Amino acid sequence: MYFAAGYRHQSEGERFSSLVSAFPQVKEVYFPWVREPSGRPILGYGEGDDTETIKTVLHDELVALKSLGMRLDLLLNANCYGELSMSRELELRVKGIIEELDSWGCKPETITAASPFIAHVVKKRFPEIETRASVNMRITTLQAMAYLAPWFDSFYIGRDVHRNLDNVKRFSDWAHSNGKTVGILANSGCLRNCPWQTYHDNLIAHSYEAMGTPRSVNFNPHLCWTMYESESKLPEILKATWIRPEDIDRYEPYVDFVKLATRQHQRMALVLDAYSSRSFHGNLLDLLEPGFAPAFYKYGIVLDNSRFPEDWAQTVARCDRECNECGYCEEVFKRIAIR
Repeated sequence: MYFAAGYRHQSEGERFSSLVSAFPQVKEVYFPWVREPSGRPILGYGEGDDTETIKTVLHDELVALKSLGMRLDLLLNANCYGELSMSRELELRVKGIIEELDSWGCKPETITAASPFIAHVVKKRFPEIETRASVNMRITTLQAMAYLAPWFDSFYIGRDVHRNLDNVKRFSDWAHSNGKTVGILANSGCLRNCPWQTYHDNLIAHSYEAMGTPRSVNFNPHLCWTMYESESKLPEILKATWIRPEDIDRYEPYVDFVKLATRQHQRMALVLDAYSSRSFHGNLLDLLEPGFAPAFYKYGIVLDNSRFPEDWAQTVARCDRECNECGYCEEVFKRIAIR
């Protein structure tokens, strides 16, 4: 089991490749293409540099990562290509990106996609590249995984079900018996069973265009941030999908790779260190992306990761995902919330 870290673009300061090299359990880096929609704000959005300058930085970083022996995972994981969704234009765009990376000596070993069409294009034109089903595909049943098997070589198990190790084992057994591999996303702060996810994923994939479009007032496109404006809703963070660093070894027998969300994280080294060492003494919110620390600071609250009960992982693994009557997370919240 190895870790995959998300490329965080930095025009100044310590280089990403230098930072990530300090963590030998990180063996893969996933990254978006410049000005290309992905599951987070596109690379280059909000940057003062032009496209070619950003490409130059990306080139140098990918070459450095290759020299470290890192696997490269190109993110083409948007699912909002509109009228281009099965077009010749999109096919040639994907082909062109891969060929440009190849000309750098940085052809990716893996391409993560939420579009079955993009997976089809990669399979057809670059069969040597592993295709990986994005976490944004929400694969929560073996049936779904089997449906996708002709187009994908590896899969992210849906966040909404991966706290239950029995589920993870079933996915793992099926995948490995069918020549596939599986992984999980460990530190997502997103709500479990979030009904806004598709809407929000599509919005942030087009954040560059959205910021240039006049907005309607009095609407927050983030359900989670809106909900955490109420103090009574703060315990919902414990019902999410993240896995504590202390519990990550429980997945060792079943998963091949663990994705750590770091592309937008302000304290990436903190995340990599916590999961590499399997230990974290601090505010749990500092590990998550999004982290919501400002929402909780509004009430003077931090969540002490060292105060979780010993039965935490085993108890939430049995959760029925309805969260109407149990009350366990509310009790744990009282225990770990420090004012």
